[in-house]
Amino acid sequence: MKKIVQELHVSRNTVRKILRSDETDFTYERERQPLPKVGVWKAEIERFLTANEGKPLRERLTLIRIYEEVRAHGYDGSYDAIRRYAETWAKNRVAAIAEAYVPLNYAPGEAFGR
Repeated sequence: MKKIVQELHVSRNTVRKILRSDETDFTYERERQPLPKVGVWKAEIERFLTANEGKPLRERLTLIRIYEEVRAHGYDGSYDAIRRYAETWAKNRVAAIAEAYVPLNYAPGEAFGR
C-alpha cells in the first residue's frame, strides 16, 4: 500500500477505499482550485509579479518578499497560497508568450537581400 501511495500521490485513505470496494477504476479531477483568500488579492499579487518580470534577476522580489508586502496591506492568507497562485500565473504567462512566437524561416541569402 505504501508503494501505491508514493507512486500515485494519493492518500492512504483513498487507497484503502479503493481496495475495499470492488471498483477497478478510480479517478478524481478537481473542477477548479478554490482560492478563497487569494481571490481578493489577485490584482495586487499580479502587480508585483508583472513588475518583477522587467527587472534584472538581482532586483526581483522573491515570493516570500511578495507575501510580506501583500501581508502588510492586510492579506491574512498563507504563503503557500501565494506561491501556488504565482506558479499558475507564470505557467499561463509562458503559454501566452509561446502562442505569440512566430518562427522566421528564410531561404539562403533571402534575409540579406540586395
